[in-house]
Amino acid sequence: MADSTAVVWFRRDLRVADQPTFLAAADAADRALALFVLDPALLEPSGGARKNFLYGCLRELDDALGGKLLVVKGDPADVVPRVAKAVGASTVHVAADYGPYGRQRDEDTEKALADAGAELVRTGSPYAVAPDRVKNGSGDPFKVFTPFSRAWADHGWRAPADTDASTVTWMDPGKKDGGPRAVQVPADEKIDSELPDPGEKAALDRWSDFLDGGVQGYQTDRDLPAKKGTSGMSPYLKYGCVHPRTMLADLAKRKSSTSASAYRTEIAWREFYADVLFQRPDSARENYDKKFDALPVEYGKDADEAFAAWQEGRTGFPIVDAGMRQLRAEAWMHNRVRMIVASFLVKDLHLPWWWGARHFMQLLVDGDLASNQHGWQWTAGCGTDAAPYFRIFNPITQGERFDPEGEYVRRWVPELAGVQGKAVHQPWKLRDGIPGGYPEPMVEHKVERQEALDRYEKVKAAR
Repeated sequence: MADSTAVVWFRRDLRVADQPTFLAAADAADRALALFVLDPALLEPSGGARKNFLYGCLRELDDALGGKLLVVKGDPADVVPRVAKAVGASTVHVAADYGPYGRQRDEDTEKALADAGAELVRTGSPYAVAPDRVKNGSGDPFKVFTPFSRAWADHGWRAPADTDASTVTWMDPGKKDGGPRAVQVPADEKIDSELPDPGEKAALDRWSDFLDGGVQGYQTDRDLPAKKGTSGMSPYLKYGCVHPRTMLADLAKRKSSTSASAYRTEIAWREFYADVLFQRPDSARENYDKKFDALPVEYGKDADEAFAAWQEGRTGFPIVDAGMRQLRAEAWMHNRVRMIVASFLVKDLHLPWWWGARHFMQLLVDGDLASNQHGWQWTAGCGTDAAPYFRIFNPITQGERFDPEGEYVRRWVPELAGVQGKAVHQPWKLRDGIPGGYPEPMVEHKVERQEALDRYEKVKAAR
């Protein structure tokens, strides 16, 4: 009797450790085919940094599986059933996807598999607690983070799954008649950004380094962009090179640490935004708070020029320009600075938050739809925060507070490299004037702050 076969379809879970899908596949069949689909619907909107990081993760995963990862290209609803038929698989195993596109893709693929006599089996997800699991006392989803985070922690999560590459007997994909032809992982695109090392090993090494050092000062250092006070784990979480459940298990060993607790809260934010997007998929492109549809925003030639200045890091506000230049150089930006540059775009320039969100998604190596879109809406005031719009970041005082010696600005804005201390945050006040090549401030913050509040009156009137 022939051995039974399953397919393990990798998506946002590019690792071999802590893989519940491996256990499900091993229970269902004697052997399994490892599959990744290069989906044009996801690849085409992605920037070069995210694609290159993905390609590196796929190469590392293929090595971990002994060269047995089959990579195909096309619409998953078409190619996955064809692969399953070619290898005689009756089950295709995945970690559930809760994003708007992923859910529809999986429903379409599930139907196509069923028509072909096979089953899509969902086991686990990219989250410690899957979206739609945590509810309030009335059985409704949470709309505010703090009560969600308490319920999320009370709900808890499973221990990491004990798996490695040997958990499953992997079949050599070879060439199967009637199946889609395997393709090579694409060569990296030419980009100007310097990316972190891809893959599971790099993820676990970075996490280990953070636990050994950075986590101790995380509570205070995470807001200081000149310091390496953050974990750098966001790209690895994006592609599932490590599961948050693994990280939470490690953090649990540091129960008394306030910094470890602060880091757990950041994981909870990621899971909250995933839940919000699951409940309101329209919020990926539209205001979560529909009252903000009444907020006037700028369009036209002047708006386009202002947006270009912001994108290029030539607003004349050093902390904003430093952040935008870091984004281009590293395909990443410090989280505190993300909030500063976002506030400047929507509340000093009065431009649509979705312009900035789209720009971030095009350049960020860790671009995650739920976290990115709802992080932008939190800053723009139209998201889940209860009283948000009056939070208007002053780019000068933010720079002086979180980059008090000006190290971060001098690193990314070489025109100001010779300006010492916090004076770098107001170069227009220098006795000898602004150093050559650096622009004048494009707006006056005090004036634009009031303009933002005046515009908000239209939102209040719509409530």
